[in-house]
Amino acid sequence: QVQLVESGGGLVQAGDSLRLSCAASARAFGNYAMAWFRQAPGKEREIVAAISWRSSTYYADSVKGRFTISRDNAKNTVYLQMNSLKPEDTAIYHCGARSLTYSTEARAYNYWGQGTQVTVSS
Repeated sequence: QVQLVESGGGLVQAGDSLRLSCAASARAFGNYAMAWFRQAPGKEREIVAAISWRSSTYYADSVKGRFTISRDNAKNTVYLQMNSLKPEDTAIYHCGARSLTYSTEARAYNYWGQGTQVTVSS
């Protein structure tokens, strides 16, 4: 069983930055692929970024060049650095975990955190 706890969300203005963290209680955290998804009101959960167990990464087109996903296996934590935030980035951000390789499909992830709210005002 893997438990995930997100933190770092908040209310910011357009152009600001935030760093989200997802702490995992997992043995062999290094064997998990991790991903950040987001869900805005009335919309489906969508992939933001993902990182495999070997640290290869994926980014949604909407965040390329602005967001960076990284992991620290010694701390069992994955991060999402978000720069140049836009109002359309407003959503609840969830981290997910699955074995080894990442997927862009939410249904492929076995474990989820409760989410952290990010609100970007214009």
